[in-house]
Amino acid sequence: MNVLLVGTDNRDTVTQEEKKRYRLGSIGCGCTDTMMLVHIAQDRKRVSVISLPRDSLARIPAYTDRTGKKHKGHLAKINAAYAEGGPGLSMRTVENMTGVKIDRFLAVDFSRFMKTVDELGGLDICTDRRLKDPATALDLPVGTHHLGGGEALQYARSRKVDNLADFGRIQRQQKFLVSFIKEISSDGTLQNPVRLAKLGSVLLPSARTERAFTVKDLLSLARELRNIGLGSLEFATVPIKGYADIKGVGSTITWDEPKSAAVFKAVPAGRSLATAKAALPAGVHTTPGMGEFVPVKGTRLACS
Repeated sequence: MNVLLVGTDNRDTVTQEEKKRYRLGSIGCGCTDTMMLVHIAQDRKRVSVISLPRDSLARIPAYTDRTGKKHKGHLAKINAAYAEGGPGLSMRTVENMTGVKIDRFLAVDFSRFMKTVDELGGLDICTDRRLKDPATALDLPVGTHHLGGGEALQYARSRKVDNLADFGRIQRQQKFLVSFIKEISSDGTLQNPVRLAKLGSVLLPSARTERAFTVKDLLSLARELRNIGLGSLEFATVPIKGYADIKGVGSTITWDEPKSAAVFKAVPAGRSLATAKAALPAGVHTTPGMGEFVPVKGTRLACS
């Protein structure tokens, strides 16, 4: 199963108090701040997560918008696909770029992100250095912190705590996902259909979208994954070639196409990210932490 997991910057249902307290801004672009392509192995013994930087250069395929107006295919940042054409266009764009058929789509906005974390009673996030971002008001000293929904959103959104920009944020988003999975695994949520259904009703949007999960889908998937450990989770960022300033688009991130193609061919075929990395063709060297394809197990990202 292949899932496109996105976090949108929609804040329509966020209160004014929350916007002020967590520095959420007033208006979003309707874009995807976070994009992860998740492959769940057929035997349900491994989950592979590949992050797709939001500023990745993409070709948006031709589409017809809600008013019936036709749009030609064009270059844009990958996060614009959702703003232009919603889930369907996002999936088509990612499918065209990766060659991976997407089976399910899950979008989480600011409000549902916060409410989902709060429904769990918060999450533990750890850091080995101080994380301070004036843009989001995040300020976490060294150590382990139990964060509520608003604080967790600050953590997941912050990208000015180091010089890694969006790549640093991607690493923190992957850590957040591990903490989320660890929490629902350890507190019995995955084994409790009633509690899981309630969590699903908070997480999932009320409006049904193309290839979206239902609460029933989540219950079924949770049963299949209830015994999976953090060591069976693996994370990486799509191989990056570099940066490009594109007229009419702006500063973008470009993928290493040969390496990316190899990864997206290997993972859906059942191979692990580590195996996919070992078989990668020679390509452009990237600075560690800045888009290098380095698979990491969930156990390394979890708080000890």
